Amino acid sequence: MPELPDIAIYIEALRERIHRRRLERVLIASPFLLRTADPAPAAAEGLRVTDLRRLGKRIAMGFENDLWFIFHLMIAGRFQWSADWPERRSRQVAALFAFGSGTLLLTEAGTKKRASLHIVHGADQLSAHDPRGLEVDSASLHEFRAAVLRENHTLKRALTDPHILSGVGNAYSDEILHRARLSPVTLTSRLSEDQCVRLYEATRSVLREWTERLRTDNAGRFPSKVTAFREGMAVHGRFGLPCPVCGTKVQRIRYSTNETNYCPRCQAAGRLFADRSLSRLLKQDWPRSIEELEKPRSKADQSS
Repeated sequence: MPELPDIAIYIEALRERIHRRRLERVLIASPFLLRTADPAPAAAEGLRVTDLRRLGKRIAMGFENDLWFIFHLMIAGRFQWSADWPERRSRQVAALFAFGSGTLLLTEAGTKKRASLHIVHGADQLSAHDPRGLEVDSASLHEFRAAVLRENHTLKRALTDPHILSGVGNAYSDEILHRARLSPVTLTSRLSEDQCVRLYEATRSVLREWTERLRTDNAGRFPSKVTAFREGMAVHGRFGLPCPVCGTKVQRIRYSTNETNYCPRCQAAGRLFADRSLSRLLKQDWPRSIEELEKPRSKADQSS
C-alpha cells in the first residue's frame, strides 16, 4: 500500500500537472472503484482543480464548488500519467481523468478490487474520510508520546494504525522499528522514556529521508514505480538477507496477510521470535481486514 512518502510524491506530481486545470472528461471503468452515488463523477467535469491534499494514506482532489474526489489506493491501486487519452487500455485501468495537460489513470492489479473513490461535497463530508492520525513531522515528542500510549498495542500496530499515526504502513513501520532498535511486538504500555524518544526520532527521520529519496528519484517525471519493496531498505522485504547494521539474517513474523521483518540482534537482543506464537499475538492485535484498519472512526470513537 502506498504510504506517506509515496503519497507525498504522488501529490507533488499531480499538483505540477493538474492544479488549476479543468477536468475535461472522466470515465469510471471498474464497477468496484466508485463507492458513492451522489454526486456523480460527471459533476466535476468542467471544474478546475483547486486543491490536492493527503488524508492519511488517502489522496483528496478538490474542485471548484467544494467538490472532492477522495482516492484510497489500498494494496494494488496506482496512478499513471499519459500525455493523451488512451483509446486502448488494459483491464487494470479502473478510471481515467482527462485534463488539458494529459490524462490521469488509476490502475489496480490483481483480482481483489480494494481501491476506492468517494465523491463528496463540502468540508464536513471530506472530514469524515480523514482518519485523523497524528502528523509526526509537525508533532512534538509530547504529542507523539500521547498518541502512541493512548491505547495499548504492539508497536507494529501502533505505527500502522491510521487513527494513531498518519501515513505509516507495513513497509515503513518495519524500517522505523529497525532504526529505533525496538521489537515489533513490544507493547506500547511497556515503552520506556528513552525508547519513546528513539521511536519518535526514527519515525520522523525514516519518513523524511524516504520522501526526499523518492523526490530525487522521480525528479522531472511522474512516479511510475510505487512499491513497498525498495532498494536500500534495511529490513522490509529482506527476509534471509543480512542486516545492513550487524550482518545478522533478517527474520520475519507472518500473520493474517501481512508479515513483519526484523533484525534479531538489533531489535530483539539476539532472540528469534517463535513465528507461530508471535503471529497469534500480532493477529490478535490486528483488525480482520485492511478495510477495517483503514476505516475512519466516528467522532464518538475518536473521543473515547
